[in-house]
Amino acid sequence: MELNAALRAELEADVIEICCDLIKIPSVNYGDGKGDEAEIARYVQQKLHEVGINAEIFESATNRCNVVAKIVGSDKSLPGLVMNGHLDVVPADASDWTVEPFSGEIKDGCIWGRGAVDMKDMDAMLLAIVRLWARHKYQPKRSIVLAFFADEEAGGIYGSRWMVENHPELFEGCSEAISEVGGFSVTLGNSKRIYLIETAQKGIEWLKLSAKGIAGHGSLLNDSNAVTKISEAIAKIGSFVWPQRLTRTNERLLKKISEITQVPYREDDLEPLLKEMGPVAKMIGATLRNTVNPTMLSAGYKANVIPQTACAVVDGRTVPGFEPELESTLRQLIGDEIEIEKIVSDIPLEVEFDVEIVGKMITALQSEDPDGIPVPYVLSGGTDNKALARLGIKGYGFSPLKLPSDIDFMALFHGVDEKIPIESLKFGARTLYKFLIQV
Repeated sequence: MELNAALRAELEADVIEICCDLIKIPSVNYGDGKGDEAEIARYVQQKLHEVGINAEIFESATNRCNVVAKIVGSDKSLPGLVMNGHLDVVPADASDWTVEPFSGEIKDGCIWGRGAVDMKDMDAMLLAIVRLWARHKYQPKRSIVLAFFADEEAGGIYGSRWMVENHPELFEGCSEAISEVGGFSVTLGNSKRIYLIETAQKGIEWLKLSAKGIAGHGSLLNDSNAVTKISEAIAKIGSFVWPQRLTRTNERLLKKISEITQVPYREDDLEPLLKEMGPVAKMIGATLRNTVNPTMLSAGYKANVIPQTACAVVDGRTVPGFEPELESTLRQLIGDEIEIEKIVSDIPLEVEFDVEIVGKMITALQSEDPDGIPVPYVLSGGTDNKALARLGIKGYGFSPLKLPSDIDFMALFHGVDEKIPIESLKFGARTLYKFLIQV
């Protein structure tokens, strides 16, 4: 079903309305199991039911809700495709924002609010596309499993990981999965526009570090102070410079940037190439090595009491192929006295760029932006595709957006005044539509 002017207008109007509606539902995930996707799950289910698509809600814990629907394809010989998004968002402090963060307000050509780019924009694209198909009786070639997961912002324990462990049959016969943070544009220093298709992502190691000492009065000498021990350990971790580890994905990306910009590719000095990518260079730079950032500290209960224990939490991310290096290096840095406990551990991913499904992404992108240059990249974070990979499903990030050249896109993720340009959202809906009618 080709996207003529009337269908295009119908699709674009629906995606804008749905995106605003989704943002207005505060599906906040506070971590530690404290989240609530019940209302937004019911909204998604209702929007699908409106057009005759059956969608089921799977509750992994009280108010932790996942929604799954299946669009049956016309060619039963083809493997299924999982199109997935998450329904939860991180918290937002309204006092920091220019607009109310759960208003879904349209202002200055953008839709504002928490989740606008992470990732209620893509959720809206998926819903708008399948609703358009249903209204016009279109059937895709491949069967599509639509999955809207809970808890992605806290590791997917109540979301994709729970679904894979408890309902793997829902994804049976699927060979690939498409999720967030891919297919967005970056304008290089020479004004050329690339589109970053996510074919790899770093692994996750959220770790709790614990130091034990001798409790005592704060006025006495104490050579076994747990606070001192954890502070020294965290200082070593925070100041450590991890060695560069180049994956095949990043090597290909940076060589392509060199070709486009004529900036020489030098493996011992990649900084000039990164600078060509503008604000996104900070994220790409983080994928060139393992990283461990201290994020939380906890110790003591009174000013004059030396506590027996002190704890810290660190956010570790592993480059595909270099997972063992992280824990072994940490142990070398902090010694054997500090205990290390895994809070969340998840695998890195890396798949090929020169495959048929990516070729169809490229065709869809270039049909909307003939001057765009698609390239692979490594995501510094993670997506729900990690959980699906445990079922042998290959994951890609393709939530296409043609962005203004001056936007700091990655800063919008979990940031203040998160927003999505309306023209970018329309571009994404059209491009994702053209991709899905090919597959």
